[in-house]
Amino acid sequence: LNSNRREFMNAMIGGAVGLTICSRAFGQGAPAAIKATKLSGNLILFEGDGGNVAVVIADDGLMMIDGGLPDRAADLQKAIAETDSHKIRTLFNTHWHFDHTGSNEMLGKAGVKIIGHENTKKWLSQKVTMEAMNRTFDPMKPEGLPAETFSKGGKMTFGKEKLDYTHIAPAHTDSDACVFFPGPNVLHCGDVFFNGFYPVIDYSTNGWVGGMAAGAATLLKVGDAKTRVIPGHGPLASKEDLTATHEMLQTISGRLETMAKEGKSVDEVVAAAPTKDFDAKYGKGMFQPPQWVKIAYTSVLRYNKSA
Repeated sequence: LNSNRREFMNAMIGGAVGLTICSRAFGQGAPAAIKATKLSGNLILFEGDGGNVAVVIADDGLMMIDGGLPDRAADLQKAIAETDSHKIRTLFNTHWHFDHTGSNEMLGKAGVKIIGHENTKKWLSQKVTMEAMNRTFDPMKPEGLPAETFSKGGKMTFGKEKLDYTHIAPAHTDSDACVFFPGPNVLHCGDVFFNGFYPVIDYSTNGWVGGMAAGAATLLKVGDAKTRVIPGHGPLASKEDLTATHEMLQTISGRLETMAKEGKSVDEVVAAAPTKDFDAKYGKGMFQPPQWVKIAYTSVLRYNKSA
């Protein structure tokens, strides 16, 4: 993990929620414990290592949905091995960010098949500056890149579990994908859904707040009212949690769009506090509300400029 990535995590960690989600491995004391929760006979959720990780169990191996942080890759593999002794066969990336692709190089070198959206491979293949965090990420080694890519989505079967995976139009990034398991009725959202706090929006790779709202609306159409929802960050959620987040994002996005049409500057929008009625619920995570408003509004301006 290079210093830029370490500094990025320090910048993201703020408040109790951020500490829990991003782990305390970066200048914040001992790393958080990796917690395993069995969601069904063949599906396990691992929390505490960057983004939430799901593992599918089959008779001949395991499939991971996301791979946590680079610094915790060995810890994650140890935690998985303690729950099931099979080898990892497949790794699915929900998007390109390093707190979800941290196991790519280690597993890719071991011959694990990596699957991701074509834009995930695109961004991992080059140096990327994430302006919202003022951090630059170096290209990933070739063995860590997705060997199998998709543009829209697809279906597959791993062991006894069927998976439906779908690309979400630019939201958190332009490389986002969700994975639905119809058998256990579980939806892994990647970072299109942050449960309980304002989300990271990477406008440098075409993410924007309106896309986050639209992405949440798309996720709400998957499964049913009883679907259990794995967010990219935060605790296991329900469709009610996802609905509340969608309403928040849609409302704030509408306000920011109006301000953009009025020609408001970033400073004017921050001063207007367009999130104030949501801050008590969502403003105690990675970002203080003024910081998040600046990021969200910048994403609107970038999106409107490129549209």
